[in-house]
This record gives sequence, structure tokens and C-alpha cells, in this order.
Amino acid sequence: MTLSTRRATADDAAAMAALINEIIAIGGTTAYEEPFTPESMDREFISPPYLLSCTIVEDEDRLLGFQVLLWPNAEEPFPDGWAYIGTYARVGHTGGGIGRALFAETVRAARAADIKTIDATIRADNAGGLAFYSRMGFIDYDRRVGVPLKDGTPVDRVRKRFDLSR
Repeated sequence: MTLSTRRATADDAAAMAALINEIIAIGGTTAYEEPFTPESMDREFISPPYLLSCTIVEDEDRLLGFQVLLWPNAEEPFPDGWAYIGTYARVGHTGGGIGRALFAETVRAARAADIKTIDATIRADNAGGLAFYSRMGFIDYDRRVGVPLKDGTPVDRVRKRFDLSR
């Protein structure tokens, strides 16, 4: 497998929506519960005003994953110099360097924007996501207890941080 990364564009929105929608349909690994359209994918991940970077990883021409780095917004206030991250890999294709390739690009974008700390807030029942961010060097710093899903089920959120000064 030959992985390549590049900045996501509006032309990638449909493929990105299909990838995350499969994750949402399975459940248990993303806080998102409603499917994306190509238009909502573009608004949320590719061109929001608070975007720092959105990188995709491909093997030849097949989208295998994407990672977004966002400035804090009114819903997620953070200290100055912080940003938050989200990572999404095609079902059945986790591992194999996808996340590592994405994170290398995200760290470059974070440094260029003078970000000091990256937050990853992960569902506590997402063992794969928690393990991925730990492998990348994120450390636990907080926990949100009992955040309700749309059906009311409480699920904790583990907050991890990556300090770029390391």
C-alpha cells in the first residue's frame, strides 16, 4: 500500500461523507450521530471559517481517511494556542500507517499556525480511537462524564492533549 496525503477540497466531500457515514452507521466510535451530505461535509470539515487544516490520505485514488484540525469555536472554548482534532479512517482499514501519515501533516499545520496544544476528545467506548491518540503521544487530561447521545444514553468523553512544545 502506497499512502499519499493532501489537503482536502470540495471535490472530496462526497467520498469523505460516505466514509464517515459508514462509521456513524456502525456506531460507537464517533460523537457524530447524524449522516453527512457532501454539502454538510464541506461546511463542517473542508471549508469552515475555523479550519486550520483538513488532510486526506489515499492509496492510489481511494480515500482511506481524513483528519481535521480546527480552531476553537463558541461550542468548544479552549485556552489561547489550542486547537482540536478529529480523525476518521475507512472501516476495515485502520492501522497500516493511515493515522500516522495524517498526524504528521496535521502537526506541520499546527506548528505553522503557532498552535501549542492539540485536544482530542474521544468517546470513552472508542477503544481504537483512544489507543490511536495514545500512540501518537496524546495524554489524558480531563473526562466529561455522561455526555448523552441523541437517544439519551450517557457516554463519557476522554479528553487527551498533545503538547507541540515536546
